[in-house]
Amino acid sequence: MTIADTTLSAFLQGNDSVILIEIASVKGSAPREAGTFMLVSRDRIWQTIGGGQFEYMAIDHARAMLAGTTAIDSLDIALGPEIGQCCGGRTLIRFSKVTPAIADDLKNRWQSEEDAYPAVFLFGAGHVGRALAQAMALLPLAVTVVETRRDELVGLSESVTSHLAPMPEALVKTIPPGGSVVIVTHDHALDFLIAREALARQDLAYVGMIGSQTKRATFSHWLSREGAPPSMIERLILPIGGSIVKDKRPQVIASLVASEVLHAIHRFDEAAPAPFGHDHPASQDRA
Repeated sequence: MTIADTTLSAFLQGNDSVILIEIASVKGSAPREAGTFMLVSRDRIWQTIGGGQFEYMAIDHARAMLAGTTAIDSLDIALGPEIGQCCGGRTLIRFSKVTPAIADDLKNRWQSEEDAYPAVFLFGAGHVGRALAQAMALLPLAVTVVETRRDELVGLSESVTSHLAPMPEALVKTIPPGGSVVIVTHDHALDFLIAREALARQDLAYVGMIGSQTKRATFSHWLSREGAPPSMIERLILPIGGSIVKDKRPQVIASLVASEVLHAIHRFDEAAPAPFGHDHPASQDRA
């Protein structure tokens, strides 16, 4: 079995015969929610429905469909000890041969999902900024890296948007509501300018800056001198990444900050008012 590290479009174009495996419904505890899908060709797979034995069963069934040895288009699988799993729930999985119409629908669904990814703006592409961009490129986030130095934007992941800006603080106003700001530039004065603009907004999920408690005190003093209310500094995460893990290597900081940002986005989404006439929980939207 080969896991395809490619885009949806590239996978569909590179494989003539593909089976769509989709979780139709879930009862109890399961690795993934209803609506999750993966694709299977004769020798490759794209994405996952949760792994484990039940995914292997689904892949084997899909390949049997490709080989013409079965026409059964659904499996109702109990996630218990009889298949070597202990989730305890059940999943109903449906199988479909990917037609041009299904392929177009999958592309639209995937694009809609990506369009809804929360925005994260990384200001600075030095050692920590690049490590952050690499870590966050793997997550369901729309990542933009902003730099004043052209050379620092070279070699970033293709899934990351890069922006060369002589005045990065001016881009803060373009961040969609619910977005996040991580400030890791090479210049403390620039850090402060970006943070001042970000903290002036009330609709961002996260505003964090690399540094120390001393830097926080310096920024707080500067904000006060600029006439900002004391409550503004309270919304700034500085230092970023928490205080439990003391390792300051860029990759470690990036992992800690990525988790911190995801938690902040979740809290922001949970606190957001529900649209009129609808319950809020996102699980209903994805069911």
